[in-house]
Amino acid sequence: MSAASRGLIARLRLLSTGPRLPFPLYQSFSAEPLIGAGEYEPSGGGGRVIEAKPGVMSPNSRRTGAIAVKCGMTALWDKWGARIPITVLWLDDNIVSQVKTVEKEGIFALQIGAGQKKEKHLTKPEVGHFRVQGVPLKRKLREFPVTEDALLPVGTPITVRHFVPGQYVDVTGITRGKGFQYCALYMSICYY
Repeated sequence: MSAASRGLIARLRLLSTGPRLPFPLYQSFSAEPLIGAGEYEPSGGGGRVIEAKPGVMSPNSRRTGAIAVKCGMTALWDKWGARIPITVLWLDDNIVSQVKTVEKEGIFALQIGAGQKKEKHLTKPEVGHFRVQGVPLKRKLREFPVTEDALLPVGTPITVRHFVPGQYVDVTGITRGKGFQYCALYMSICYY
C-alpha cells in the first residue's frame, strides 16, 4: 500500500463519526499538527495561546523564515532576452514546532522544523520536545526571531505561499567542505 493511500485512509478514519480522543493514536508524517487546537495541553496552561488570525503587517514587522535545501541552479530570460540566474530551493515540510514569547523565554521567536526523521535516529530529549509540542519529528530545527504581530501557532505549515513574488530574502547556508579549493576561494574573497 502506498504512503499516499495510507494517509488518505488515516484522514478518512478521522472524519468518521466516532468518539474524539484527546490525543491521536497514529503517527502522521505530514506538516499538519498531531494535536488539534484546544484539544490537549500537557503543560496545564498558564501560557499565552497563539491563534492564527488575519492581520496587517507593519513595515517594521519581522516575519519568520524557512528552511530549504538547494536543489541546483538554472536561468530565466526576461522579455528583453537578458539572462537571470535563479537558484532552485526545496522547502521540505516546514512547520512551526515551538513559539517563544517574552513572558516565558524573554524573546519573540518561532522555532521551525523541516524534513522527517525516525524516532530511533533522535535523542530522547529531542523526541520529548516534539511530543510535548504535538508536532511530527523533524530533521532540522532553526529559530527565527520575529515581532509580536508575526507569531504563528504551533503546527502551522510554512510553504512557498509564505513569500510573495519579487520579495527580497536573506539566505544563510552551510557549504560542503571542498578541501584546498574552498580555502583558495576564501582567501581570494578576503584579499578583495
